[in-house]
Amino acid sequence: MRRMITGLVASVALALLLAGCSHNKQQSEAKKISPNEIPPQVMTAAKARLPGAEVTSAERENENGAVVYDLELKQGGRKFEMDIKEDGTIMEIEKQIMNPDVPAAAMSAVKAKYPNATVKEVMEVNKVSGGKETPDHYEFTLMDGGKEKEVVVSLDGKSVQTEEEAEKAEKK
Repeated sequence: MRRMITGLVASVALALLLAGCSHNKQQSEAKKISPNEIPPQVMTAAKARLPGAEVTSAERENENGAVVYDLELKQGGRKFEMDIKEDGTIMEIEKQIMNPDVPAAAMSAVKAKYPNATVKEVMEVNKVSGGKETPDHYEFTLMDGGKEKEVVVSLDGKSVQTEEEAEKAEKK
């Protein structure tokens, strides 16, 4: 009888542990939401920065314990992405750059490292602090050997890394 109770208690404890891990995993993953689920303070911040922009996609995610909304927008045929905290604080703005407008150093560095790739899209990533935007790096979306890949490039073109390599370096 004692073994049965001990086994039952262990089974319940394991089930609770697994449920807790599953719950934590769900909280850290991005969840796609509809534009009407975006909080008003987040929409106000986005519209103030990009008047007339249309939200084409939205996700709610948990970054370092804070709720962040990742919005994809279109304004005047140009693509933008914004990371905005739940309170309306803009953290990052990505702006689509047409290939002829990409700085030569960045484009040359990508072409040197991926000579057979086709550039599909380039985004200028700007960090926002105190309401001021500061260019940080570029994100290139490439087609290389039939596969799409994202590459992070420094402003001066001296560093070209895959998105995974850049994330690992950032965590160090």
